[in-house]
Amino acid sequence: MTVELSPDDLRAVARYAAESAREVLPLAESASPGDRRPRAAIEAAEAFAGGADRTVLQRTAGLAAHRAAAEAPTAAAREAARAAGHAAAAAYLHPLARATQVRHVLGAAAHAARAAEVAAGGDEAVGDEWVERARQRATPALVAVLRRYPAAPSGGNRASRLLAALDTALRA
Repeated sequence: MTVELSPDDLRAVARYAAESAREVLPLAESASPGDRRPRAAIEAAEAFAGGADRTVLQRTAGLAAHRAAAEAPTAAAREAARAAGHAAAAAYLHPLARATQVRHVLGAAAHAARAAEVAAGGDEAVGDEWVERARQRATPALVAVLRRYPAAPSGGNRASRLLAALDTALRA
C-alpha cells in the first residue's frame, strides 16, 4: 500500500525536522567544534524545505551527519548529530504505508528530545518536555502527512520511546 505525498508534504516534513534538529545543534558543535557535518545536514534539509530540489545533497549530508554521530565524543552530541541526520533524511520520506517511515517524519524531533535529555543528566522529564514542545510546533500539514502512515511501534531504546510518544500525541 502506498501513501500520497506531494512536494509540499515533503517540504513540511523536512522543515519540521530541520527546526527540531537546529535546536540541539549547539550540543554537537560544542563537543566537536570542527565538525560541520551536522550543520550541513540541517542546512540541506532547510534548503529543500525552502524550495530547492531534492538532490543527492540531502542523502549524502544525512549519512555524513550519522557518521558524525558515531564519532561524537559525548552522548548528547551523538543524539544531536543523529537529529541532524534525520532532518536531511526527511526529504526522502517514502510513500510506503509502513510504520518505519514515521522515523523520517519524527526522527529528528525524537533525537533532539533525547539529546536535551542526555544533556540534562538523563532527566527523562526533560525529554518529555521536548516532546511536548515538538507536539506544539507541529503544523497541521505535518500532522496530515503523519496520519497517512501506521503508528510508530512502541518500545525500543529511549529515542524510539520518545518518537512513539510524540507520534501518539500528534495523532490524538
